[in-house]
Amino acid sequence: MTSAPALDLRTYDQLDVVRGDLLDVYAEVRAPLLHLPNYAVTAFGERLDRHGVEPGFVAVLAYAGKHPVGYVYGNKIEEGDRYWQRTSPEPEERYTARPAVALKEIGVLPAWRGTGTARRIHDAFLDSRDEQNVTLMVNEAAGDGKVHALYRSWGYEDIGHSQPSPASPRLTVMIRRTR
Repeated sequence: MTSAPALDLRTYDQLDVVRGDLLDVYAEVRAPLLHLPNYAVTAFGERLDRHGVEPGFVAVLAYAGKHPVGYVYGNKIEEGDRYWQRTSPEPEERYTARPAVALKEIGVLPAWRGTGTARRIHDAFLDSRDEQNVTLMVNEAAGDGKVHALYRSWGYEDIGHSQPSPASPRLTVMIRRTR
């Protein structure tokens, strides 16, 4: 697929409405990694359930007809949030003094990669946000470095590293303005 056909982008602020679709798409997106404890569907489900009740939770899913083909979700974080506490070196106050939005997960089905779908759902997610900055974490090895490079092309810059759990790889923390 070289260009994205018409997609229906849907925004949700309640996890229970969309949890099944998120799990289904995640399982296909992360299929090559599901044998690793941090990437197992059960581990993702536990993180999703925790994030879904945190302040400012929003998910955007892209549908082709009735089938979800991509998703993004995140929530608001404030100064002192465990997200910032696990970031090393400690982020500058200009990033943490005001609430930010943490983009916790983004994924697009393999057949839809390279079509602009990820950018469309990313931008739709940010369109619903009032926070000044958006931050995310990326495994620099993902896609042989292509995912990290993609986020840089979207305006993100590296500000530190984090290892959210013992089973998680070391991740690069990135940030940019929401608009």
